Amino acid sequence: MKSKIIFALLALSLTTLACGFNINLPDAPEPAPEVTDEISVSVPNAEEVSLRLSFGAGDLKLAPGAKKLVEGTATYNYSEFEPVVEEDEGDVRIRMGDSEFNSFPSFKDLKNEWDFKLGDEPMDLTIESGAYDGDFELGGLSLENLTVKDGAANVELAFSKSNQVEMSTFRYETGASDVKMTGLANANFSIFDFSGGAGDYTFDFSGDLQRDATVKIASGFSNIIISVPEEVNAVVTVDSGASNINVGSSWSSKGNVYKQTGEGPTLTFVIEVGAGNVTLTK
Repeated sequence: MKSKIIFALLALSLTTLACGFNINLPDAPEPAPEVTDEISVSVPNAEEVSLRLSFGAGDLKLAPGAKKLVEGTATYNYSEFEPVVEEDEGDVRIRMGDSEFNSFPSFKDLKNEWDFKLGDEPMDLTIESGAYDGDFELGGLSLENLTVKDGAANVELAFSKSNQVEMSTFRYETGASDVKMTGLANANFSIFDFSGGAGDYTFDFSGDLQRDATVKIASGFSNIIISVPEEVNAVVTVDSGASNINVGSSWSSKGNVYKQTGEGPTLTFVIEVGAGNVTLTK
C-alpha cells in the first residue's frame, strides 16, 4: 500500500515539474528579398596560397577563368547566408555567414547559390560543405593539394584539362552521396584518397596520366564504378566482405587482384568496401 502511495506521489511530482517547463523552439527562417553579392579576392602576396570554401548547403558551382584568386557571385535570400571573406597572409577563407546553417537540411523557399571562378595561381584548395549540389570544373587550374569534405551531397567534379602542376594529394570525404568524377588522370595527383558512406560513386580516370599514382577507395554499402581507359596500366586490389565484383573484357583477375595491361604509368588501386557492387570498366 505504501509503495502505491509513493509511486502516485512521484508521478504527481513529475507531472507538476513537466508543466513548469517551457520549450522554446527556434523560429523557422523566412526568405527575404533575393540579394546577389559580387565576390572578388585578389591573389595574396605570399609564397604559399591556400583557399578554403566553407559553403554549408545549397548550390555551389566552381570553374576556372578568374583573373584574380576568386571572382563570382553569391545569391541568397536569407541574411544569415551572406558570405564572409577572411584573409590571413596566404590563407583565404570564404564562408557562409552563420555557421548554424552549415548543415541546414532543408531549404524549402530559401536560396543559397555560389557561382565562383578560380584563378590559376598555384594553391591548396579545400571545399567544405553539408547537404548541397556541387558542380566543379577544375581543369586547367594549378592545384597542389585538393580536399573535399561534404555530407549528403550530389556532386559532379571534372578535370577536363590537365592540372598545371603536380598535385600531391587529392582527398575526398563524403557521407551518403551521389558523386561522379571525370577526367581524373588530368588531376595529376600522386595519391587519391576517397572515403564514403552509403552512396553511388563513379570514378573516371580518363585524361593524360603523366606519372604513377595510387588510388585508395573506402566505403560502406555503395555502388562503385571505376573506369580506366584500355591503354592504361592498372592494378586493383579489392578487400570486400559482401560485394559483387564486375569486370570488363580488358581486365584479368587472380583472387582479389585485377589487372589491366597497357603502356606508360600505372594506376594502383586499393579498394575496401563493406557491401555493394564494384564495377571495373574502360
